[in-house]
Amino acid sequence: MSRLLYYCCVFGALLYTTECKQYRYDYSYDCEVNGWFKLHRIPATWHDAWLRCQLEGAVLASPENIYMNLAIRNVMKNKQAPWSGVHTGIHATFSKGDFFSVEGVPLSRMQVDWMPAEPDNKDNDEDCILMAANGTIADINCNQVHPYICFRKKTKNMVLNGCGTFDQEYNLDPRTGSCYKFHRVPRNWTRAYMTCAAEGGHLAVVNSETEANVLRELFEKTPANSIISAIPGIMRDIMHVGFHDWSERGVWTTIHGMSLIETGFNLWAEGQPDNAPPGEYCGGMFRNGRLDDVWCHERGTFVCEKTPHSLMQEEDL
Repeated sequence: MSRLLYYCCVFGALLYTTECKQYRYDYSYDCEVNGWFKLHRIPATWHDAWLRCQLEGAVLASPENIYMNLAIRNVMKNKQAPWSGVHTGIHATFSKGDFFSVEGVPLSRMQVDWMPAEPDNKDNDEDCILMAANGTIADINCNQVHPYICFRKKTKNMVLNGCGTFDQEYNLDPRTGSCYKFHRVPRNWTRAYMTCAAEGGHLAVVNSETEANVLRELFEKTPANSIISAIPGIMRDIMHVGFHDWSERGVWTTIHGMSLIETGFNLWAEGQPDNAPPGEYCGGMFRNGRLDDVWCHERGTFVCEKTPHSLMQEEDL
């Protein structure tokens, strides 16, 4: 090991014992690339992998240089990966044959080797890049499902807040002891659920009238006319919250498996739930803080809730 690399790793280890380990409990620091990695073992399509990494505050990892190439291979090796390879952030989904990483680095600038007989652009429909454990790559269909690795580069402006996250949109409310983030980008209920999970939290669950007021106040700060209007089918006066009928029609249960009454808040808006056709099976909340049943596919704003320690290492709790 070179002296420079030795000092890099020693310095990186010192950082890991202080601020580096605090990024997220599920990410591991790598001193050679000065950033954190997370291996997602559950296979996904390229787009879903890209989205998940983005929602976690990271990017879909790419072998943009020899150090990233080695680091990605080490992640696969250390996790004893049995699969053929992982999605990378390299794609040509915007322009056929023009492969770039999600960070804008062209494939032609990367020190990588193709697998035998690759690239072949099978059926003229292979616009994403798979990386094998030995560091070689192949072009694949973006709808194939594979494991993937997210990467977060360490930067100087990363500040851990009182909610145990670098996401400064999360704020702790002393009335409930929970941290909340209001999402202004409308998503359907399942995407909202995914977004909150990726951020280390969950779709907000209303446990009391006090918490309903907290959510109502957050909603009030975003007037209807400020929500994206160019997209049809957007809910502007209702937001997604964390309850669902779990395919038991008319039996409303939180995402944590408790009835609304057990949870502590069961105040519906007048005339609700009305199960408007073709069927409203997901949980919502009006601007006045009262509950509503909503169409799961309809996009709307939402609030994520987390505890201040949800992303911390166990030894820091």
